[in-house]
Amino acid sequence: MPYLNIAEVDSALANLSSAYPRLCELIDLPEKSVEGVDCHAVRLGAGTGSRDCVVLIGGVHAREWGSCEILIYLTADLLRAYSTGSGIAYGGKKFTAGHVKDVLEKLDIVVFPLVNPDGRRYSQTVEPMWRKNRNPAYGNGQGDCVGVDINRNYDFLFDAATAFSPTSGVRVSTDPCDPQLYHGPTPFSEPETRNVRWLLDAYPRTRWFVDVHSYSEDMLYVWGDDQDQSADSSMTFLNHDFDGLRGDAGDTTYREFIPKIDFDRETELARAFRDGLHAVRGKSYTAKSAFDLYPTCGTSDDYAFARHSVDSAKGKIFAYTVEWGTEFQPPWTEMENIIKDVNAGLLQFCVDAPTTVMASTVGA
Repeated sequence: MPYLNIAEVDSALANLSSAYPRLCELIDLPEKSVEGVDCHAVRLGAGTGSRDCVVLIGGVHAREWGSCEILIYLTADLLRAYSTGSGIAYGGKKFTAGHVKDVLEKLDIVVFPLVNPDGRRYSQTVEPMWRKNRNPAYGNGQGDCVGVDINRNYDFLFDAATAFSPTSGVRVSTDPCDPQLYHGPTPFSEPETRNVRWLLDAYPRTRWFVDVHSYSEDMLYVWGDDQDQSADSSMTFLNHDFDGLRGDAGDTTYREFIPKIDFDRETELARAFRDGLHAVRGKSYTAKSAFDLYPTCGTSDDYAFARHSVDSAKGKIFAYTVEWGTEFQPPWTEMENIIKDVNAGLLQFCVDAPTTVMASTVGA
């Protein structure tokens, strides 16, 4: 089948929630897209009661078409397997019925497969390589002077000119006419990012967050602003004494602090994803820090992980970005293989996730 358009993505969510009403709840997101599209997610879970939650999002960058399909197929596979008491096989990687049962009975899984519907529609009908949303408010409303890069619009070191070293090469732009990386006028200026924030607030027991992107065959863990270190807790994004020093690779002037126990948990789950994916057909993804791809700010994963540091009343969220494949819109026959790869990785991630976080992390 071809890639889904935005109506088909939304219909898939509605149809799955209708077909499996005891396992799949349709979530109406509070804000429409800039162009007025209603946005939806689903929550998967068997039984009642509050549980730790995994939030999976995709369709952020418009041209990365397959991210929506990855999450739709994973949702359908889990619901079908649980309902029939069967396992799931992705190539050489097999999950038992017990694995599926554990995932849906021990976790809530929230899936938001299409964060940026306006951009996807524009990419699929007008300009295939379009990346941003379609907000015309900040430029002249023409050509490249439309839109915000959703994955630079979160509240994490948003003022890059102040926070980063001038030689860092941080991948962000303050120019509304930048065709790729304009971060918007303020954090959460866009309804699309506010919907993601709302999900994290609405599910306060969110412990894991994965943003599905392409491409580079990586599983990225935090941080994205600088290299990780666990020795000096003063080196933190909250400490303005280090403004102007972040983002230079290989130096010791600044490296972003992450507690050793958190680093171990982050990397353990990144490797679980990598190994689950590899078992499908031998594809070798790399588990590495987001900074090792390139320095960034205002991204979803860093924001999600940083929330607990900013406000200790919020639970700690272990956050990741998947970069699937080697091109934005592979032929559908290859995309079908990538869907199996990534879904095996994501399902292995969900199987292993409960062992990495204890209840004591809530408000810790």
